Amino acid sequence: MTANSERLAVSGQRTKEQRMIKNVFVFICSLLTVFLLTVSLAQAQQPKKVPRIGYLSNSDPVTESARAEAVRLALRERGYIEGQNIATEYLYAEGKPDRYAELAAELARLKVDIIV
Repeated sequence: MTANSERLAVSGQRTKEQRMIKNVFVFICSLLTVFLLTVSLAQAQQPKKVPRIGYLSNSDPVTESARAEAVRLALRERGYIEGQNIATEYLYAEGKPDRYAELAAELARLKVDIIV
């Protein structure tokens, strides 16, 4: 072999190695990009926990409506809007004190954060 042919063979080999290194680099970058996109999308889909209030009243819904509305307005003034970032479970004893324990147990089963 002549010197020129040896140089061409070596330079051809370097070019193949460079292409292979470039291809591996592109592949690794592509994998990293896909991984990061997958992780960011998975985190974006995590739902926030919405606080839940259990509202227990001795009276009926009609009689209690003004008081319940006052509670809603007070929460709204503090940035809590029912149906958007807070949920409320309303239960009424309808003048029957013996129902308190049953209704409180129901709110506990619903796993409310606080009972009013």
